[in-house]
Amino acid sequence: MIELAPGDAPGRFVLGCAGDSYNTAIYLARAGLDVSYLTRLGDDALSRDILDRLAAERVGTDCVQRIKGRQPGLYLISNDANGERRFSYWRGEAPVRQLFDEPITLDDADVFYFTGITLAVTRSGRANFLRLLDTLRSGGCRIVFDPNFRPRLWDDVEQAREHTRAVLPYCHTVLPTLDDERALWRVQAVDDCRARYAAQGVDEIVIKGDALTTHVFTAGATHVQQAQPVHAVDTTGAGDAFNAGYLAARLKGAAVPDAVTRAQQLAATVVQHRGAILPQEQGRQD
Repeated sequence: MIELAPGDAPGRFVLGCAGDSYNTAIYLARAGLDVSYLTRLGDDALSRDILDRLAAERVGTDCVQRIKGRQPGLYLISNDANGERRFSYWRGEAPVRQLFDEPITLDDADVFYFTGITLAVTRSGRANFLRLLDTLRSGGCRIVFDPNFRPRLWDDVEQAREHTRAVLPYCHTVLPTLDDERALWRVQAVDDCRARYAAQGVDEIVIKGDALTTHVFTAGATHVQQAQPVHAVDTTGAGDAFNAGYLAARLKGAAVPDAVTRAQQLAATVVQHRGAILPQEQGRQD
């Protein structure tokens, strides 16, 4: 989407590109991974700008579909005194909403990452999306899911639950946020969240919990790690950056504690910057 983030003076905004899976893709590419992005854009100048930004970040665009006469969605960020973000959206006609209305085939994917926002905005193509997940998993691709529940994108909470339940049997890794899980599933504690995903056969559960604490559950092992607080000016994209830091480290062979450290460090850096995407010189990972 097109992002308008607060600028250096009241009433001024900085134009950028962002979105939850987009943010994660950018940070994964900056970590040196081979990343391609799947979406639909229009044929307008703003869509061209998004493609140029993806190319500049070395994110593949072969899977980006261009739709004549359409344009991407837009959102505006506002922040409170603690940096907590609020969003205003204009995306009812965004072409990504029809992304899975027709069958899609992906070749040679080792990892496929999607979010609850993916589910919400593309739900008209649910059957095709589930077939894609089934094909990917059957072919040995690792499926990674951030439930990222946003109530305003759904008709009601039961609709969100139904779509989430449908994808969980395909998932190897989930990266939920405990606050979102409380709203989606009415769970109260980390153990309740873990049990829900473990019951679906998920083998790596990474919960972004309260008080900057990460809880990771893998086969027979549990790891809990608290991050150091920082002064946040804008929390936009923090969870997306965390996901990228964690996944990049794990995909490169890091142990869970090291991956959590990298994830927490990247998220802490992002929240000290306005907007979801750090400038390139600040956002590289070794």
